[in-house]
Amino acid sequence: MEQPRSPDGVLELTNHTVHLKGHAFYPAPWRFRKFPGEMVQSFSVTFVFGMVPMDPIYSDECTDGMTFLISPTKDFSGAQHSQYLGLLNKTSDGKASSHIFAVELDSSQNTEFNDIDDNHIGININSLTSFQPRSAAFYDDKNGKFQKLSLVSRKEMQVWVDYNGETAQINVTLAPLRVAKPSKPLLSATYNLSTVLEDPSYIGFSASTGPINSLYCVLGWSLGINSPAPVIDIARLPKLPTVGPKPLSKVLEIVLPIVTATFIVLVGTTIILFVRRRMKYAEVQEDWEAEFGPHRFPYKDLFHATDGFKNKNLLGLG
Repeated sequence: MEQPRSPDGVLELTNHTVHLKGHAFYPAPWRFRKFPGEMVQSFSVTFVFGMVPMDPIYSDECTDGMTFLISPTKDFSGAQHSQYLGLLNKTSDGKASSHIFAVELDSSQNTEFNDIDDNHIGININSLTSFQPRSAAFYDDKNGKFQKLSLVSRKEMQVWVDYNGETAQINVTLAPLRVAKPSKPLLSATYNLSTVLEDPSYIGFSASTGPINSLYCVLGWSLGINSPAPVIDIARLPKLPTVGPKPLSKVLEIVLPIVTATFIVLVGTTIILFVRRRMKYAEVQEDWEAEFGPHRFPYKDLFHATDGFKNKNLLGLG
């Protein structure tokens, strides 16, 4: 099914259903060649996505994944869900007649497609078996380290897909949102897309769920032909949907522990002062009371018995 945008502007490729496939395409097709028969031109695409686990039992897992794709058709009624990512089916997988180029964001490991793990990115040419897959990560330009990422993190991430028409080089770069595009891509491969893409072709996304309820979202995307993809204004992007109780704001995260600690200290201090006061004003028991028991009278009873402590009614007189 083709998914519309939610009221808050998020493109939700799947909903609250297991074993489901979903698609979304730019309405008009694009031409990747200047003239028929020529080589596919250079292009650049960037998009922001997020994966949100929806299952209360498997709260940290999503199945099965999503793809960015270029296809000569928007009709994916014959595609299968689950491990086929709404992209192909058991019969069409591997056939050159599909003319599909895709980049998969896979949150499940399927041995039939030689998946390396359940948290990887791969380049797909007419097949679910990825071309040079890599585990989700990015090269941090600040410290030069290779930082691992979790696709199923409930956090927005950004992907850049760049194709050089002259060298036939495909680069795929991944990074957390608000991190500038790393200078070194996560994936780099050579494949002549002129042998794959047809003109015109549609640009879009696919996703599918398996036995675990999962939400796959696109928050924004842009495309450039023979130029870098326009920069996405992160400040204008919608928020990724949340599941369960809303997370505390930064202010509450700081204030709440302080208030709680202060309350505990006040309660503890009050209890200590109360106990000390009781002990301070506790009556001392005489030795003879230990044998015969305390013979004490409330102040009120003494007041009434002596008629207000008058001299003629003093205890021991009369």
